[in-house]
Amino acid sequence: MKIIHPLPKMRQAVLTQRRNLKMARSAHAYVRGNTVKFYEWLHSLRTDELPVGPPIWICGDCHLGNLGPIANASGRVEIGIRDLDQTVIGNPAHDLVRLGLSFATAARGSDLPGVTTAHILENMIQGYEQSLADPKSNSAKKANETEPITAVLQKALKRKWHHLAEERIEDISPAIPLGECFWPPSAAERRDIMHLFETEDVRTLITSLGQRDSSDKVRIADVAYWVKGCSSLGRLRYAAIVKVGKRKKGIPGFCLMDIKEATKAAAPSAPGASMPRDNAKRVVAGAQKLSPFLGSRMLAATVCERSVVVRELLPQDLKLELENLTQEEAVGAARFLAGVVGQAHGRQMSESDRRKWLAELQRHRSKNLDAPSWLWTAVVDLSAIHEKAYLDHCRRYALETRVR
Repeated sequence: MKIIHPLPKMRQAVLTQRRNLKMARSAHAYVRGNTVKFYEWLHSLRTDELPVGPPIWICGDCHLGNLGPIANASGRVEIGIRDLDQTVIGNPAHDLVRLGLSFATAARGSDLPGVTTAHILENMIQGYEQSLADPKSNSAKKANETEPITAVLQKALKRKWHHLAEERIEDISPAIPLGECFWPPSAAERRDIMHLFETEDVRTLITSLGQRDSSDKVRIADVAYWVKGCSSLGRLRYAAIVKVGKRKKGIPGFCLMDIKEATKAAAPSAPGASMPRDNAKRVVAGAQKLSPFLGSRMLAATVCERSVVVRELLPQDLKLELENLTQEEAVGAARFLAGVVGQAHGRQMSESDRRKWLAELQRHRSKNLDAPSWLWTAVVDLSAIHEKAYLDHCRRYALETRVR
C-alpha cells in the first residue's frame, strides 16, 4: 500500500495523533512522554519539602529511557545520560524524583509487588550517594550488578555501522526509505540542511569521530524528516546520511546524522542560573557537563530559523528497555543507574558542595525505610496522580479514535 506523506504544514496533526497513541500503550510510556505534566504535578505537591541541592546542570528528564550505552569520539562506551533536551542548571533532587517515578511505573508494569518500589528507592539513594561521594569512579565496571544492563552494554560493544543502518533506515545503502518513519522534507528544509553540512563546523564535528581524517570532505547523500521519539514528536527532526571522505578498509564511508530541534525546557532552572539563551546551545552545554561522551559529539546550529542540535548517531548508542524485570533486576538496575546520575552530578560539584549535598540527602531517613521521606512521598504521590492522568489519557484517545 502506498503511503501518503503529509505536507509540512499538515505534519503537526498527524504527529500529535501518533504521540497520543504511543503514550496510551503503557503507563511507563506515558511517564516518558509527559515531562511538562511531570513538573506541573510536582509543583502541585508540597515542593517545599524537596531538598535544594547545589545548582548544577541536571538532566531534567531523568527517566529510564534516557539512560543507556553511549560511545565517545574514540569508540569507548559507557552507560550514561543519552538525552539532554530538558537539561538546565537546576535542583539535582528533580532528577532523583523523575528517576524514582520512572522506576516505580516500570516496576508496576513488570507486575512487581509494592514492597519492591521501597527497595528500589532505597537502592537508588545508596547508588547515587556512593557515586556522588566518588564521582571519578568508573561506573561501567559495575555493570555486572544487573543482568539487563550488562546485556545491553555487551550488545552495544559488538555493534557496527551495518547494525545501525539496518535498524534505523532498514538498509545499508546510502538512501533513506520514505515511509511511516521518514517523510520528504520541504524544499526550504532540504536547502537549509544542505547548507548546514557545507559549513566547516559540521565537517570538523564529523571528521573528529573514529579513525577519519581531519581533511576528509563530507557531503549529504540523502535527507528526510524523521518521525521519531515520543515527547519530541512535533518538533523539527531530520535524519541525514552523509558520505565521509574516501572509503577505507574497516571504516564505513557513510554516517547517520540526527538533527533535532531544541525547544524551551520544561524543567525549572535555579534562580539566577546563567545559561545560554539559545536552546540548542543550552542542550550542548548541559550535555558536555552531564554526559561528556555525548556532549563532545554535539553541535548547536540553525535550520529554518529554528535552533537544532546536530550529532552523529553511533552504533553503540542504545536505549535501555527494562521490561519484565524481576525484583532482583529492578533493585540492581536502580542502584546502578542512580549511580550513573550521581556521577554526572558529582563531577560538577566542589568537594565542599558534595559533602553538604550528601548530608542533606542523609537527613529525613525513617527507621523503617532507608530512603529519604521526601523521595518516598514525592514518588508515591506522583504515582497516584500519574495513574489517574494515564487512564484519562487512554479514555480521551479511545473516544477520539472512535469518532474518527
